[in-house]
Amino acid sequence: MYKEFNNKTVFITGAAKGQGRAVATAFARCGANVIAFDLGKKISYPAYNDGSEDALASLKTEIEAAGGKAFYCAGDVRNAADLQAAVEGGLKAFGSIDYLFNNAGICAYGYSHELTEDEWDAMIDINLKGAWLAGKLIIPVMRRQQKGVIINNSSVGGLRGMNRLSHYAASKWALVGLTKSWALENTSFGIRVISIHPTGVNTPMNDGLAFMEGATPQEIAVRSAGNLIPVPWIEPDDVADSVLFLYSEKAKYVTGSQYVLDAGLLTR
Repeated sequence: MYKEFNNKTVFITGAAKGQGRAVATAFARCGANVIAFDLGKKISYPAYNDGSEDALASLKTEIEAAGGKAFYCAGDVRNAADLQAAVEGGLKAFGSIDYLFNNAGICAYGYSHELTEDEWDAMIDINLKGAWLAGKLIIPVMRRQQKGVIINNSSVGGLRGMNRLSHYAASKWALVGLTKSWALENTSFGIRVISIHPTGVNTPMNDGLAFMEGATPQEIAVRSAGNLIPVPWIEPDDVADSVLFLYSEKAKYVTGSQYVLDAGLLTR
């Protein structure tokens, strides 16, 4: 438990499932306010995506049961107006935005030369443009407050190449550049910025990739990652534990950095 998060507010994109949901409920257990933003509907790419607004509504219930307060808004991270509505609604509800978790993202297989332009654009726009848009709207809020912490959820794929995942890796590498640049631009305003780099995580995304490949989630996790510690994946709660530490004052000197949760994968 981090008492410092009590009555503070976190804005989370891709909040309804997986890592976003784990971080939201972890903050709630600390008495925080959560602005939960998620698409809330199915999209055409990747084909496995099965989002629904019901997941956001149930997250609100879960947050409140855990001791936090919630405001949720369905929208597309590629759309500035959708994000603006969530930021304005969250500020009206809670008065501040202290933390941003840029978590929304997709992943899908495909050789680079076989990807369609629409597939490339969807990956880059959701994984990278969405993070930039959220920061564009929330950094001014944090500057006025003279304090804030932003975490961009990258991947081990943001620190190495990945077979049949070039568009995914490109988007996740770009988050490192965005993180370092935001840190340079905003440290004087009391804002820290960090990227995190998990290995495979046991989330619906991993299940979806397995569905696309006709494989089991375990097979996909091992193929995509190959962890040194012999586990197929880490859990969303493992990510949430690290994220809360990085948001906390215990990590007050960490900014512009890449925090790796890779079960030793990058050691190979």
